[in-house]
Amino acid sequence: MTDETANQGIPAPDGEAAVIDTEYEIGQDNLEGSVGPIGFDIHNPVFMVSGISIMLFVFYALVLPEQAAAFFGWLRPAVTSSFDWFFLSAGNIFVLFCFFLIVSPWGKVRLGGADAAPDYTYTGWFAMLFAAGMGIGLMFYGVSEPMSHYSTSFGGVSMGENGARTDWAPLGGAAGDSAESVRLGMAATIYHWGLHPWAIYAIVALSLALFSYNKGLPLTIRSAFYPIFGERVWGWTGHVIDILAVFATLFGLATSLGFGATQANAGLNELFGVPIGSTTEVILISAITAVALISVVRGLDGGVKVLSELNMGLAFLLLIFVLLVGPTLLIITGFFDSLMAYVQYLPALSMPFGREDANYSQGWTAFYWAWWISWSPFVGMFIARVSRGRTVREFIICVLLIPSLVCVLWMSVFGGTAIHQVVADGYTGAQDAALELKLFKMLDQLPLASITSFVGILLVIVFFVTSSDSGSLVIDTITAGGKVDAPMPQRVFWCVFEGAVAIVLLLGGGLVALQAMVISTGLPFTVVLLLMCWAILRGLQSEPR
Repeated sequence: MTDETANQGIPAPDGEAAVIDTEYEIGQDNLEGSVGPIGFDIHNPVFMVSGISIMLFVFYALVLPEQAAAFFGWLRPAVTSSFDWFFLSAGNIFVLFCFFLIVSPWGKVRLGGADAAPDYTYTGWFAMLFAAGMGIGLMFYGVSEPMSHYSTSFGGVSMGENGARTDWAPLGGAAGDSAESVRLGMAATIYHWGLHPWAIYAIVALSLALFSYNKGLPLTIRSAFYPIFGERVWGWTGHVIDILAVFATLFGLATSLGFGATQANAGLNELFGVPIGSTTEVILISAITAVALISVVRGLDGGVKVLSELNMGLAFLLLIFVLLVGPTLLIITGFFDSLMAYVQYLPALSMPFGREDANYSQGWTAFYWAWWISWSPFVGMFIARVSRGRTVREFIICVLLIPSLVCVLWMSVFGGTAIHQVVADGYTGAQDAALELKLFKMLDQLPLASITSFVGILLVIVFFVTSSDSGSLVIDTITAGGKVDAPMPQRVFWCVFEGAVAIVLLLGGGLVALQAMVISTGLPFTVVLLLMCWAILRGLQSEPR
């Protein structure tokens, strides 16, 4: 198994490792051949079931757009109102599990074998991890979410005729108290962008890295469940797991691409008067997907790595600019105050039961957890691909804690600046704008607004490209049975398909449709992640440390 794994682009363990002895060979269920000059090497039936199911879904959304829009409009609130407790409980379990691994003796296990060395420097590793993990979301929500939670907290609780709350304030709000509204708003934002999402990513990435680099199994989601299901993971048990991973990844990416297109459209309208609407967004998705194809052809090091480092450099420059020209001292003190507020409010924000703030816990948190979980196969496999050679403890700390702190800093700089404009200057442009416009309205009040807004649009677009490219790489690996060197046309196919799904969902119901599909695919995959925690423990127990 080890030799076969190495032949498919996954290196054999360096030094001592508990390789699993299985008769399964990577690609044994694959269909290989070519159609003219185009070669293919696809897993049967994962590729077929995934591809055909998604094409039928796209056909339905195109042929019956009104019915599809009504269905999507019903689906999201139906799932979040029924399963919000499940999403919140699972998120808490993932965070606690990661902290347990950090302090446990298994933290000494090295991914890739006892003598493995890291493939990438910390700089390159963090850049790829971040650009793939949260790029578009940070651009879209960096101003809009802190501002939204601040405004609703300041407004306080409001009740409808039936006695149910109609406000969107987190917890009980902080009616009329501006300072506490800022603290609660930032805590509610950090809760969605801190430990919980990165714990979700860390679990999937760790399981994939452990069972591929140490156990010699294919780099695909099913491999993590070998300790639970044994040889059955190569049959329909594993097929179902991988198909769910493809669905979750594709719709999670489509949602992010939809957010990116909406925000880029809003920014282009603000700067150059480009019309806002579905036609422009379709053109944007099509054009950026074409750019992503170039990155796909260039490969991981020549495409994603280069673009990720470029984007991280641009994002860092924009962050430093806003920090220096904005209310610098307030931002710095606000960073630490927000962290303290996060610790203070975390127990209440993460409570799965007895919540009275249904709009926040269901409309925000449950959606976010489903979104992160739907992204987890994509981000997790991508992180696994670039994390060989790290110890489990180093891996968890770097993937969980450091990105969480960077997210807090990002929200403190952008969200804190926008809130300061309201509280100190009385400027409500960002507060009153649509979600996709809030970033640009905030930048309008700072020097060099046209330049920084253009940089913001550029960041959204390049994050868009890296997400599409990375997602294509991951879906192609899953649907090729764990092969990481499958024919290039397959990756091109999935790259085009991601853009097509994003376009169809935008036309068939807008962002509501995108969010509905994330919720519906994230729900079953949450069960997969919970089982994955047990599988990781079983796998680590046999490893040398």
